[in-house]
Amino acid sequence: MAVFVREKGGCKMKPPQGINYWIFLVRVSMVISTILLVSRSPHLPHLTANKSITENTDNVDISSASVSVSTMPLPYMDPCADRYIYIYDDLPEKFNEDILRDCRSLSLWTNMCPFLTNSGLGPELKSTDGDGVLQDTGWYLTNQWALDIIFHKRMKQYDCLTKDYSLATAVFVPFYPGLDVTRFLWEPEIARRDKLGLELIEWLKQRHEWAARGGRDHFLVSGRSTWNLQRGLDESFAWGSKFLVIPEVQNITVLTVERRPVGKNEFAVPYPTYFHPSGMSQVEEWQEKVRSSKRPWLFSFAGGRRPDQPEMVRNYLIDQCAESSRCKMLKCEIGGVGCNSPSNLMRLFMQSDFCLQPPGDTRARRSIFDSMLAGCVPVFFHNESAHIQYKWHFPSKLESFSVYIWEDEVIEGRVRPEDVLLRYSEKEIKKMREEVIRMIPTLVYSDPRYRSADFRDAFDVAVDSVLGRMREIYVTGS
Repeated sequence: MAVFVREKGGCKMKPPQGINYWIFLVRVSMVISTILLVSRSPHLPHLTANKSITENTDNVDISSASVSVSTMPLPYMDPCADRYIYIYDDLPEKFNEDILRDCRSLSLWTNMCPFLTNSGLGPELKSTDGDGVLQDTGWYLTNQWALDIIFHKRMKQYDCLTKDYSLATAVFVPFYPGLDVTRFLWEPEIARRDKLGLELIEWLKQRHEWAARGGRDHFLVSGRSTWNLQRGLDESFAWGSKFLVIPEVQNITVLTVERRPVGKNEFAVPYPTYFHPSGMSQVEEWQEKVRSSKRPWLFSFAGGRRPDQPEMVRNYLIDQCAESSRCKMLKCEIGGVGCNSPSNLMRLFMQSDFCLQPPGDTRARRSIFDSMLAGCVPVFFHNESAHIQYKWHFPSKLESFSVYIWEDEVIEGRVRPEDVLLRYSEKEIKKMREEVIRMIPTLVYSDPRYRSADFRDAFDVAVDSVLGRMREIYVTGS
């Protein structure tokens, strides 16, 4: 660049010296060459030059010259790259649809057939069903074990399905292990509990998709906890099937509503709630309803006693709740309707700051997600209820949205939950509640009958996590 130096008689321009001078010349030459190319070539219609540039390059104003690329074609970027999923659409119906046709065998106490309607969501609910507690749309009487169906239906609407296995990052197996075992849980003949699972593995082993990686890129979903699928003894008194114990199944990624701590191929996903929105507008409307709800109760509990297990923490919690003027109780009894009413549950949880979530038949429970859906801060009493369960869907800092009280301290009388909860200020409670409300979209399963919801739900989080796991398996080989 030229510089000015002060000399006697005024300022004079001094030519640039050294390397900067040559860099300057190169830049000017490049600009002039580009201008000539643009103004004279008929073969580059997508390039345009500033109108101030003339044919006479002697009069070119370098400072005002400009060149823009307006419609330069870009290389194609596949939005589904590394996201393709292959489904065994030709899986024999005995592994899924036939189980649904046999719906009356799914429960000894309940007719499950109505719960299978609406793609597994169950009968539709209206706001009039709960005195205005629920919204007019998006609410269903969903059974807690229905995830096998709901996930499969959502998988069919996934936007990156492929029929070309070579493109797939993961393979979905539409087997319903949770519903299958439910039919035979109380059967003394263990062969009936194991039959379909063993037949599935034999079918898979005949497929080239399985042979390619030994099933390590396969995944499936169980709507029942894995405790129902990991029988270790071939004795009639032993509980459940042995599906997860089958050696080949160890290679399959299993999504379940509750995993075992030792299950390295098991990953917990949320229980289905009663809310299945078709769009974000429904979610936001519900979030605002929850946020503005009046909460007269410090804490609440929905559940029943375990009289045959007197040392269970829930029995102590029921007694302490009954003694407190700050606690509201909804008793769940066999044959009762209180806890089977979505509006009753939502009303209770929406009126409470904290919701007690002790272990029941297993460590985790559906009520965790029902209460969080109502903006209620969950209180856990065992680390297997949440800490090692829903890592894909819960923040790593559990204290940001929940409270943890070790159950032994309650049982031994060293801690009263009410005393612990009273230590939280109104500001702290509000902050935790807001975090719970923020999480709602990723804790619910959107209506599987819609092609694609405009928000990221529990299904999306699970599928993205599965794909991430598969990519890691490809890299590490294990």
